[in-house]
Amino acid sequence: MGASRTPIASTGSRLFVIYAIASLVPVLLLGLALSRGYRHEALDRALAQGRAQAAVIEEMAIAPVLGRHDLGEGLRKSQRQSLLDATELASFSGSVVRLRLRSFTGGIVFSDDGSTAGALPATDVAFRTAAAGGRHIAIVRDPTAARARVIRVLQPIVPNASGQSTGVLEVYLPYAAIAAKVGAQLHRTYLRIAGALALLYLVLALISWSITRRLRRHAAEREHQALHDPLTGLPNREWFRARAERTLRGADPGHPGAIVLADLDRFKEVNDTLGHHAGDELLRVVARRLREALRTDDSVARLGGDEFGLILPNVAGAAQAQELLARVRDELSEEVVLDSLSVGIEASFGIAFYPEHGTTVEELLKRADAAMYQGKRGTAGIVIYESAEESPASQSLVVQGELRHALERDELVLHYQPKIALDTGRPCGVEALVRWQHPERGLLAPGEFVPAVEHSGLIEPLTAWVLGRALEDRDRWLAAGVGWPVSVNVSARNLESPDFTALVTALLADSGTAPDELCLEVTETSLAADAAVAARTIGELTDHGVELSIDDFGMGYSCLSQLRSLPVGEIKLDRTFVSGLDRRAEDRSIARSIIELGHGLGCTVTAEGVETAGAADWLRAAGCDSAQGYHYARPAPWPELLDQFGDRAVAIASETTTT
Repeated sequence: MGASRTPIASTGSRLFVIYAIASLVPVLLLGLALSRGYRHEALDRALAQGRAQAAVIEEMAIAPVLGRHDLGEGLRKSQRQSLLDATELASFSGSVVRLRLRSFTGGIVFSDDGSTAGALPATDVAFRTAAAGGRHIAIVRDPTAARARVIRVLQPIVPNASGQSTGVLEVYLPYAAIAAKVGAQLHRTYLRIAGALALLYLVLALISWSITRRLRRHAAEREHQALHDPLTGLPNREWFRARAERTLRGADPGHPGAIVLADLDRFKEVNDTLGHHAGDELLRVVARRLREALRTDDSVARLGGDEFGLILPNVAGAAQAQELLARVRDELSEEVVLDSLSVGIEASFGIAFYPEHGTTVEELLKRADAAMYQGKRGTAGIVIYESAEESPASQSLVVQGELRHALERDELVLHYQPKIALDTGRPCGVEALVRWQHPERGLLAPGEFVPAVEHSGLIEPLTAWVLGRALEDRDRWLAAGVGWPVSVNVSARNLESPDFTALVTALLADSGTAPDELCLEVTETSLAADAAVAARTIGELTDHGVELSIDDFGMGYSCLSQLRSLPVGEIKLDRTFVSGLDRRAEDRSIARSIIELGHGLGCTVTAEGVETAGAADWLRAAGCDSAQGYHYARPAPWPELLDQFGDRAVAIASETTTT
């Protein structure tokens, strides 16, 4: 049931290898640069040693013998012998390979071995440099032994006495010993460089490993945060959708599975009663119990709010799915203690099987959602999708979208139903009832669209439109000489809005309507939704003079103490009790009790749904104040009611029936 993870570890390993290789390149380049530097330094020391040795030979052995003698004039026999004696020891000991004295024109005046082979041409740059008073030193191949390397030095011969050069000294010094010494020094240097670079690379590798490890951990945390719910630790909607898509792609046609949506029942009551911290704790408990109750291959995610999604692969059929979810539901139902209060957990489950009910995630989620809402409306907590089911939530979204455009296009209309005073038979007011002139479905009654928006933000602009249009229409029939008060239905959401009182008073002021000519009808359930907020709003409205009526009385949850504390002016007896007045004694008893209760609370009582003369006569006899229903008039545009009733003293005739 854990979330599938992208290969962050392998990605991090690849990054580490790349970083290690990338850091190795500059280390190797640094090593090569240092090696080249040390090698050049060793060669420079070798050349300096050769230069010093040649200078010693020239100063100690050659210059004293020659004196100021110009080599261009040749050598005397005594000088030649002296040179042989002076250089013999050096040649014998191997400290000199070959030694020659040359004139400025290039002629070989003296050679320690009597040979002229391999003599450097007089045109060579090195010879010309020495003839001009400079010095040239280089490591070259021995011209008489091609494999051997020697240090060749060419420098002017300068007698100590004169300070003027008398010729050129060409000396070849052995390089093998120097090369061995230089090689040994370089070897030791290379080992030190290699050790230092290896240590440096190790440090860089450790730094690289540490950085990539932290990056992997950070990436894993970011991925987890992106795909998981921070409150419960469960995967979130994005993860659930991706996992469901992978499951569908890899599903074996012979082994179907299920997508399940689960929604907690009465979760809002926990939040409202105990606070959101208790609601959060409840969600954490539910998440833990879902994880523990499902099978190893099953997956669970929190989709949002108190809704959870389950993926059940390899479910044999409806019986196995229901058995599994029944066990899950039983484990969820164990009570949990929140703020020292034991709370039971109940949930509704909607099941959609794949591929039977759909082959895409969207289809399955929609159908599981439809099944879940079917379960919430009934007594079954686990419901399997059936093709006839429609999701109320989906339908509501469609209605809300269309109604929003209807408000913009002014497709709504108001019909009015008169309230008839039973003692006079004259209209004593009208109730505004909204209708929707739908461009495709025709004229729609409020029951076809108001429930879809009653608990959404759209109810507020809808109520504002009804109030504004009703007050505008009242101005028109008032101009025609009829002063009917108008009643408008409002919802619980309207009463909970902090701006509702200001809206009503502003509309009254704009229309010039006296506040007591407007009556707001609220249902008992509206009062029960949030009694304190509703009472505060109602108090503000009645303080401004607006009348208040309790609609559908007897079908809700109002208590007598609440009615006693509210400034209610009217109670409307629900049509459920009125329709059976001429047939059932029980309905007559309830109706009589409500009429007496209303009068006892100082309210007028209006009966709804009066469709027969017998019911009208009974209500009149029972002391009911007014009535409305098809017996008197169906809801219609106000001009039609004006034609029917208007300013004429019309009494609604009714036949007297025996109750």
